[in-house]
Amino acid sequence: MIQLSDHFDYKRLLRFTLPSIVMLVFTSIYGVVDGFFVSNYVGKTPFAAVNFIMPVLMILGAIGFMFGTGGGALIAKTLGEGDQKKANEIFSMLVAASLASGFLLAVLGQLLLRPLAALLGAEGQMLENSIAYGRVILLALPAFILQYEFQCLFATAQKPKLGLYVTVAAGLTNAVLDALFVAVFSWGLAGAAAATAMSQCVGGILPLVYFGRPNTSLLRLSRPVFDGKALLRTCTNGSSELMSNISMSIVSMLYNIQLLAYAGENGIAAYGVLMYVNFIFQAVFLGYSVGVAPVISYHAGAGNYKELNNLLKKSLCLIACLSLVMFGAAELFAKPLSTLFVGYDPELLEITLRAFFLYSFSFLFFGFAVFGSSFFTALNDGLVSAIISFLRTLLFQVAAVLTFPLIWGLDGIWLSIVAAEMMAVVVSVFFLFLKRHAYHYF
Repeated sequence: MIQLSDHFDYKRLLRFTLPSIVMLVFTSIYGVVDGFFVSNYVGKTPFAAVNFIMPVLMILGAIGFMFGTGGGALIAKTLGEGDQKKANEIFSMLVAASLASGFLLAVLGQLLLRPLAALLGAEGQMLENSIAYGRVILLALPAFILQYEFQCLFATAQKPKLGLYVTVAAGLTNAVLDALFVAVFSWGLAGAAAATAMSQCVGGILPLVYFGRPNTSLLRLSRPVFDGKALLRTCTNGSSELMSNISMSIVSMLYNIQLLAYAGENGIAAYGVLMYVNFIFQAVFLGYSVGVAPVISYHAGAGNYKELNNLLKKSLCLIACLSLVMFGAAELFAKPLSTLFVGYDPELLEITLRAFFLYSFSFLFFGFAVFGSSFFTALNDGLVSAIISFLRTLLFQVAAVLTFPLIWGLDGIWLSIVAAEMMAVVVSVFFLFLKRHAYHYF
């Protein structure tokens, strides 16, 4: 079994992070499966409605990433310092805090969903479809938050493969129920939402059962003991991932507003196809960053700076290779993937193919920016991580998506993400050199 304290060559690094990569890819497939069945069996307007309301739902679930990444770094650092009892206390407290937050946000979401969707510009049938889908999903929000959190913490518990198995089970649940509820029973949007909600319960509750019983991992749930200092450190350190997820959702809302203005309902539908593929490709980089983070945190806590340097160099090389593969795959599979979702509408298909061609250049830069932010989270430097995430996912993208369409029209919307990711890489490189003496990774 690979341990956090090991020396990592390329083979061991890939073996340890691969479960996290596949785990997040499967999680991303939830939306893709929903989108496929809704688009092909329910219609274009409901498909646009799902993509319209999804950013709101993702904002509510993003707190799970905050607890998972921020808590995972703190727990792994504590393990590296040799205090397993304290690590388990922090783990138990964070799971309890996640559950409480999930129930509170679910109630608030039900109350605010309609006015927020209307405020963002949805009206008529698209508004009603957005509400119908969102209200069912919100019923499973506590489990959704736990699922995001455990996806990060399985690697910290030294059980990345078990996390993968749970996520595969949840993904298969979603796919089978989508086919049953939407294609066979014709339950429409409500059926697609119910399938996703049930799969999120599988992904969130199974780990709760596992960690609540005697197990062979580094972590086990016990009676929660409140530790305000550890909770604050977790939230501060994980704020970059929370900011990143919230910012991406806010930017997606802004994209939808711009696309409504420049291309109408077709623009939102095309963006939806793009986002489904984007979620899967981005999950590769996110999964790697989540998988390697506890290793970085452990060696930072143990003061093993030589291994820290090794992890950074090998990670950058792997991300460079993955970036080229992702870019090539996006260009190669643009037409078959677009046809799969919107092949029934020639005009929409043409818009989607053009969007794919331009947007895919962002995959050359995305991985470096994501890893840069995650690297500083793993070092428990939440401030630098948050700055990178804020600039990348909010400031740069908002500025680009507001200005580029004025120059290049609809193409400017697709190009804005490329420019934002390029600038984020520059910022990440700047901080890596600025902080190299403080953390001794160079």
